This record gives sequence, structure tokens and C-alpha cells, in this order.
Amino acid sequence: MNSDLFSRGQIGDLKLSNRMVMAPLSRSRATPEGVPTALMAEHYQQRASAGLIITESVPVSHQGIGYPNTPGIFTPEQTAGWLRVVNTVHSQGGLIFAQLQHCGRISHSSHQPDNAIPVAPSALQPDGVAFTAEGYKPFETPRALEISEIKGIVKQYRMAAENCLLAGFDGVEVHGGNGYLVDQFLRDGTNQRCDEYGGNVANRMRFLNEILDTVTEIYPVDRVGLRLSPENLFNSMSDSDPQSHFENIVERLAHRGLGYLHVLETSMDITGHVVGAPRTIDYVRLRKLFPGAYIANNGYNKERAQDAIRSGHADLISFGAAFLANPDLVRRFQENIPLNRVDKSTFYGGGATGYTDYPPFSREEALAV
Repeated sequence: MNSDLFSRGQIGDLKLSNRMVMAPLSRSRATPEGVPTALMAEHYQQRASAGLIITESVPVSHQGIGYPNTPGIFTPEQTAGWLRVVNTVHSQGGLIFAQLQHCGRISHSSHQPDNAIPVAPSALQPDGVAFTAEGYKPFETPRALEISEIKGIVKQYRMAAENCLLAGFDGVEVHGGNGYLVDQFLRDGTNQRCDEYGGNVANRMRFLNEILDTVTEIYPVDRVGLRLSPENLFNSMSDSDPQSHFENIVERLAHRGLGYLHVLETSMDITGHVVGAPRTIDYVRLRKLFPGAYIANNGYNKERAQDAIRSGHADLISFGAAFLANPDLVRRFQENIPLNRVDKSTFYGGGATGYTDYPPFSREEALAV
């Protein structure tokens, strides 16, 4: 039987209704305390026809916060808020994973406990500005983590996974891309440590491996995914040999039995949105090295997505802005219905506008076509 976007997919023991994944995209609609809101529950419920929803990035601790109004998973109130979100998605027959994140140096002291300096593998200041409650401010030079502190952050991921289980999430995705803390350890442009967490690929992977070890003690390993962005320049990231390094990384991950590998295939622009820049990575080679499900992401439209599924390049395709503007994206693709236009000015912050007010395709529209 030939697979396409609308055939059933699978991640571990989970049966997906289709192969369309809602990609994780921050929208900054939580309370200032990081508690998910009823509006967020409505937003995710509207998009529950996706084969799988991966939530926006969820900070695993106060220290992990990098942006205002992002929903955490480290307090009882936040966990209860996510339980309401998960229940609304499940009520529509949907599946939902939480994306666990620590921003590392992509933060600002105003977000940190006691206004502390953000942490990173190495004390290297990123270019650009941080988004704070008071507006944009220059990034600060982070403080390099002590080894004992790294163990503490691994425990933060464990506690976050435990809270995800309490909130009813079907699984979790560890965010290892886009210039955040795990990615900062993986790439040699941001990791200049001389201890067991720096140097060669095996050492730079140590932090990630410890996180995966502890998270898979809470969730079955096939309910845990990983996000990577091998050539992403966003958040002032670089690597001396991304093809070789990430092939090595994926080879070392292959034995774990993870539920999936979720890959941003190219880079992002300064606003954080995917761009179709020329690729420097052979993603076909990466995909062949990973034995589990492979989720491809990079501004795929329906045609490219179908080609990727039918050719075997990917098992699932994640869509970002298309799902934001089209809560009924699965139906629109199935029936070749034109898509709503995306309003980028409403991506972050605010209320229902550009969040829950994108209309599904109506019978009246169908009659007018």
C-alpha cells in the first residue's frame, strides 16, 4: 500500500490518523507566570485533526525561560494548565507531545531567577537582541556552566517529563535545535569546553544523552522524540563541519529506539521563521542513518510533502505557519481548498486575533467557489 500524507502514520505504539504534524511554534499567549490559558486550549483543540501536535517550546525551569509569556511545565499551576490543553485535544481524538526546552544563552537576566546572567556551555555572547517584557535588549554574555550545574539541569528535564506525564501528554520531544541549550552543547561554534562536555562529538553529545537517559525513564523510549537543526544559523549558531558532525550524532542516536527524529532541513531567518536557503547538509544521508520515524520540516507545501512521503524520505511532515492560519489544514489539503493567509504581525503575544480566529473552511465558502 502506497503511503501519502493522509494515510495512517505511526510513532512507536501510537497510531496517527494522518502523517501531518503540527510543528512547535511559540505564540506567547501564556500568563506572565507561564501558565497555559483557556485560549491556548482552544487554539490546540482547533488543530486536533493533525496526526500529531507538538506544542510550542515549554521551558523546563525558570532558568530555561528565554521569552515572556511562554508556558512552562515546572510548577503545579503550569502543569494543571497543560492538563486542560491536553484534555481538549484528546476530546477531539488528537495526539499531543510537549516540546521540552531550555533556552540557555538565548535569554536575558530579566527572565532569570534573581536577575542572574543566563547560562551556556561557554561564555560566548550571541549576536542580536533578546525579547523581554520591556522590549528588545542586547543579548548578554552568558556564564559557562559548572559540571555540577549541568547535572542539575538534567534533573530539570526529568521533573518536566514527570509533569508532562501528570498533564497527560502522549509523549515528549526534546528540543535539541534552533540555538537553544542542547544545540549550544552540540555545535562547536558555541561549545568551547575542555572538559568531558566539550571537544569531540561524543563529549558534546553527553548533555543530550543524559537528558534522553532521564526522560526515557519517565516515558517509554518510543514516546520520546528529538528535534535537531543541523545547519540552522538562527540565534548566532555555527559549526565547523555540520555534515560530518551531525552524521556522527545521528549514528550515535540510532541505537536508542527513539520514537522519532524531527529535523529542520535548512536555516531560519532573524525573525525565527523557516527560509528556503541553499542547503549545505545532505538530509537524505541523515535520514538513512536513523532507523525510527523521521519528521521533515522546512516550509513544506502539500506537493513537496507528498513527494517526501512517497519517496520514503520522510515518514511524517511537520507544518508550522500553515497550521497556524488553517486549523483545518488536513481537510484543506485533502480537498484542495485554498489556504488562509498568514498574518505574521500576530505571531507573538496578544489575544485571540491571529490565534483562535482563523476560520475553518465553511459550507458557505464552498458554495461561493
